[in-house]
Amino acid sequence: MLPVCGPRPRNALATRTAILEAANRRFAAASYEEVGIRDVARDVGVDPALISRYFGSKEELFSAVLDSCTNKSDLMEGDRADFGRRMAHELVYGAPNEEKLRLFAIMLRSIGSPKAAEVVQRSSADRFFIPFAEWIGGEDAIVRARMVAGMMMGMSVSRDMGGGFGLSPEECERMCERVATTIQGLIDG
Repeated sequence: MLPVCGPRPRNALATRTAILEAANRRFAAASYEEVGIRDVARDVGVDPALISRYFGSKEELFSAVLDSCTNKSDLMEGDRADFGRRMAHELVYGAPNEEKLRLFAIMLRSIGSPKAAEVVQRSSADRFFIPFAEWIGGEDAIVRARMVAGMMMGMSVSRDMGGGFGLSPEECERMCERVATTIQGLIDG
């Protein structure tokens, strides 16, 4: 005789994680305005009310998706004196990062929505720009933080979306040296 199975056990953490993953995929594929709570619920096989229970509103779900993406506070680990060299090496020689590209896709697809843009700006400031500026310190720290981040994002996107820089090894080395000097100059003020 086979044992009688009851209803599937509830696992709030697994359900919340599944909702977050489904929302992450949806927001990476479509704009904030195009993604609906019902779509995410259907992807996970849950009632839309459960998403509201775990996350509140669509705006709060979007914020949770952004918060679940890689936190770049690890950039601030290590000695400030060689930050430029470390970042230049990563920018020139680093491998494409799928998670980073997905975060860029989420932000780019949703920035047209005033509500989503506000969430992106708030999340970016809280999770990266403010701590990074505090780590940099000194005069115009927030300006310098924004400049370094802009350079790093631009180079990363250019490298990852273009399949590399298309430069010779010697050109890559010269680029790495120039980028290191530029970034370190901004860090040092």
